[in-house]
Amino acid sequence: MMERFKYDNKIVNAFLMATIVFGIVGMLVGLTIAFQLVLPEWNIAPWLTFGRLRPLHTNAVIFAFVGNGIFAGVYYSLQRLLKTRMFSDVLSWAHFWGWQLIILSAAITLPLGITTSKEYAELEWPIDIAITLVWVVFGINMVGTILKRRERHLYVAIWFYIATWVTVAMLHIVNSFELPVTLWKSYSWYAGVQDALVQWWYGHNAVAFFLTTPYLGLMYYFLPKAAERPVYSYKLSIIHFWALIFIYIWAGPHHLLYSALPDWAQTLGTVFSIMLIAPSWGGMLNGLLTLRGAWDRVREDPILKFFVVAVTCYGMSTLEGPLLSTKFFNSISHFTDWTIAHVHIGGLGWNGFLTFGMIYWLVPRMYGTKLYSKGLANTHFWIGTLGIIFYAIPLYFAGFTQSLMWKQFTPDGYLVYKNFLDTVLQIKYAYWLRGLGGTLYLSGALIMVYNVWKTVAAGKLVTNEDAEAPAMERGYVPAGEGTYWHRWIERKPIQMLVFSLVLVAIGGLVEMVPTFLVKSNVPTIAEVTPYTPLELQGRDIYIREGCYTCHSQMIRPFRSETERYGEYSKAGEFIYDHPFQWGSKRTGPDLAREGTLKLRKPDSWHYYHMYDPRSMSAGSLMPAYTHLFEDAIDTATTAAKIEAMRTLGVPYPKDFASEANADLEQQAKGVVASLANEKIETAPDKEIIALIAYLQRLGTDIEKRTTTGTARTQ
Repeated sequence: MMERFKYDNKIVNAFLMATIVFGIVGMLVGLTIAFQLVLPEWNIAPWLTFGRLRPLHTNAVIFAFVGNGIFAGVYYSLQRLLKTRMFSDVLSWAHFWGWQLIILSAAITLPLGITTSKEYAELEWPIDIAITLVWVVFGINMVGTILKRRERHLYVAIWFYIATWVTVAMLHIVNSFELPVTLWKSYSWYAGVQDALVQWWYGHNAVAFFLTTPYLGLMYYFLPKAAERPVYSYKLSIIHFWALIFIYIWAGPHHLLYSALPDWAQTLGTVFSIMLIAPSWGGMLNGLLTLRGAWDRVREDPILKFFVVAVTCYGMSTLEGPLLSTKFFNSISHFTDWTIAHVHIGGLGWNGFLTFGMIYWLVPRMYGTKLYSKGLANTHFWIGTLGIIFYAIPLYFAGFTQSLMWKQFTPDGYLVYKNFLDTVLQIKYAYWLRGLGGTLYLSGALIMVYNVWKTVAAGKLVTNEDAEAPAMERGYVPAGEGTYWHRWIERKPIQMLVFSLVLVAIGGLVEMVPTFLVKSNVPTIAEVTPYTPLELQGRDIYIREGCYTCHSQMIRPFRSETERYGEYSKAGEFIYDHPFQWGSKRTGPDLAREGTLKLRKPDSWHYYHMYDPRSMSAGSLMPAYTHLFEDAIDTATTAAKIEAMRTLGVPYPKDFASEANADLEQQAKGVVASLANEKIETAPDKEIIALIAYLQRLGTDIEKRTTTGTARTQ
């Protein structure tokens, strides 16, 4: 008996339009920060500096553009694969508006400097709670839809949706353990090495389970639909799914090679990263081979062109990623623009092009019309492809140049390029070309906006699309269906959800439990003491301004780095760092030993450098931070910050919070006195004083000093 029902296209359309709008916004912010790296004068206000806009760009692209694209594709495909309407229209719209409010909150807070500084997880604790609630709403709606389905079989795309939901929930909750200090300020519950491990377990798997697995689900649905051919190999899709979700979760430590993370964890990350090549390429080949017999159509159909390049970029990224996870390639690529090129092959090619193809496929169908212009879609494809090429290739060369220059010695054993700025100036051409590539890519997206607008204008949204399907008979198994070994889980969504959770949790537990429970993994150093109140305030200013986006605080055990910066970093140095500040990119030099005798500069140098970087470093691309000379330190939060740190295990004296501002003022007067010796007059309550104190503290704990330099409260 056939049952009649209606598919909900209105919610799909809402997510799709949000995808387009936020895609343009995210790309505009990305283009802005690309040009800020060669035009420092583009940093026109405190809330529009590179350090504050860079996390806005990543969040806008990942969670607003790609996130809304995921939800549009999932809501459309899930209904049709399961032959049913979404479980609840109310939950669908709660999900939509909740997600857009989260994006709006990110767009407000990040430029204001409200950030945790943890990459791809910069949003503060109230927003983290909102993300959790909205994600639960999405999960209930998705699982509820699966349970009321009319189709017994769960197609491979749905497996990826289930694994995405359960894994992202786990990643977000574990990484977001933080202790609130104020409404918009918190400290990570973890510190130093442990915080770095948790963050990159999250960061790598945010790429894996937000930018990859849901898009693989979309690939398995939309590519066969567009090609009008079945997926190449169902058995290969099974292997692809289970191998990928199990192996991916182990690979996070490859972001921390040659760092203070224990060697066993680094090695584990490398081994599983290399293993990832097999399932990743299995999925890529499954996608491309689905087009067998349809290659003539690829030449004519812009949608298939987008899908082919997207899947190819997925294959390139998932080969390059494991290669960069080996110590040889990592020693060359890490902290350089090579990594930026690698990330954008995936972001612009895999996520961007798959999304564009999906938009071109969906809009005409939901509006009951034809695409306004296939020619404009083809133009978009070629301009976008050129944009990717002009973006990535110069950055590959920039990465090679950076690594070679950093490591080059004279025959007498001295660094050839001891001044870090020499490298920055050498690769400015690549940053200009990257800007050109971004301009081309954005131009293609704007052509798509026009094409979609004209298509929408020519049709009318079918908000409730009529459909019919036979009711699924509970407990009935058609003849022969139960013979295939994988059927036992394909028909049981809750079983698949639980099994997926267990599988992805194993890797995280194996890596984290020893790191947290075995003390020898993070040996302490007696000389390492907590930050003074002034230094703690300065560190929070450093985080607020996004200094971590351009400066690392992790010296690797290479002669080139120890010659330039000093002794390599030890795990015990970071035990009071909530959160850690190791960084992932060196647009500027490493700062881990900035306060040591080897690198220490006068307080006046930091003062002038922050006010006008080019006055101290000719040709510097760093923005000026003039507002630090006008804004006062927020001493109202000092006591709360000290108490929060005590809660986290930092050994401040019991009643120190009540004395913290007096301590802060005493140390600030010492910095002011030092500046006065250089004919600089400033008040002790200005933020620049706290930042100088923090920078002059870096690296001094494990250095045996014969002089204390700037006065510090002991």
